[in-house]
Amino acid sequence: MNTKKPNKLKILNDPIYGFIQIPSTLIFDIIEHPYFQRLRRITQMGFSNLVYPGANHTRFHHAIGCMHLMQKAVRVLHFKQIAISKEEENALYIAILLHDIGHGAFSHALEHSIVSGISHEEISLKFMKKLNDEFDGKLDLAIEIFEGKYPRKFLCQLISSQLDIDRLDYLKRDSFYTGVTEGNISSDRLIAMMNVKDDELVIEEKGIYSVEKFLIARRLMYWQVYLHKTGLVAENMLVNVLKRAKELAEKGVELYANSSLKYFLYNQISEDNFDDKTLEMFSKLDDYDVLSAIKEWSNHEDKVLSLLSKMIIDRKLLRIEIQQKEFDEVVINKKIKIVSQELALSESEAKFFVFTKRIINQAYQQEKPIYILDKKGNLKDIAKASDQLNLQALTNPVIKHFICYPK
Repeated sequence: MNTKKPNKLKILNDPIYGFIQIPSTLIFDIIEHPYFQRLRRITQMGFSNLVYPGANHTRFHHAIGCMHLMQKAVRVLHFKQIAISKEEENALYIAILLHDIGHGAFSHALEHSIVSGISHEEISLKFMKKLNDEFDGKLDLAIEIFEGKYPRKFLCQLISSQLDIDRLDYLKRDSFYTGVTEGNISSDRLIAMMNVKDDELVIEEKGIYSVEKFLIARRLMYWQVYLHKTGLVAENMLVNVLKRAKELAEKGVELYANSSLKYFLYNQISEDNFDDKTLEMFSKLDDYDVLSAIKEWSNHEDKVLSLLSKMIIDRKLLRIEIQQKEFDEVVINKKIKIVSQELALSESEAKFFVFTKRIINQAYQQEKPIYILDKKGNLKDIAKASDQLNLQALTNPVIKHFICYPK
């Protein structure tokens, strides 16, 4: 009989950071859990790979990267004599590792179509509480920090703020995999400049330019990558496919789907009835289920469903126009009429192919400031501390409107 225990302090190789050490056996067991392994089957950037072919990295990848950066941040703060206990340290690693565990297939598309009224943050919390039961309450502190309820504010800010570990990883990672160099921030430098003053997570004055670059990189990545017009069209078409499938399911139409996707199509899921069974079904749903269903639906007798599905699979997407002001109702209605005539659809069906929405890009929110710590120990909001006039401009949300319609 083999009594040799498995080595749980393994090392993983990451293309960006090199070797990543798993810090504890508990964290190894959480990573091994099916809930966490599901993240290997959820892409980080949804349909962005239709624009940037390299963008196929997963949420699993990103979560592991975040854990690595958190280890660096803890080391830096320890070095600067900031007291962080062993329990707090482990709680930070667990909280950042699980911060995205509630993301559904294709990230945000599911939230806006078949699982409505509950956000991925709330689902993440449900997963964490379920894992906490399985691991005998060892996630208590991690959950408290994740919810922002822990009295030491700076620990919560490492998980969620305008300069949190999550952003430091995804900007660098998404920039690497898309090849969009504008997003390549110096996460090492930013972490090395971190400090704590009056329980606030702050950046030392000599890191000010790294913060400026971080904010500008974030703005550019939003316009160039996250809000790229082709990505917007693809994601909204996916939302519409799922909405149409849900509509048909509600009417009792038979649709091809595996058991977990079927569960969400044929049941009304909201915050109120998101119970343990629903969580279990959600934990089995990933990008592959949605994609295989869409491939099958491209042959469905419902014209709206089959046409939209085929367009996504073949990457024959709708046309998109983006502008500063809202689109005129008359123009929209005219397009809807044309599409309904050309495709022999009702006007309500034509709205799956003609729709308008708005996008917002705000690189910096002054209500949750990033503080710069000067040599005298004073704290200043980065927007005021910087001599870069653009930063003040970055606090204003930029709103644009877009319309999609068939070519």
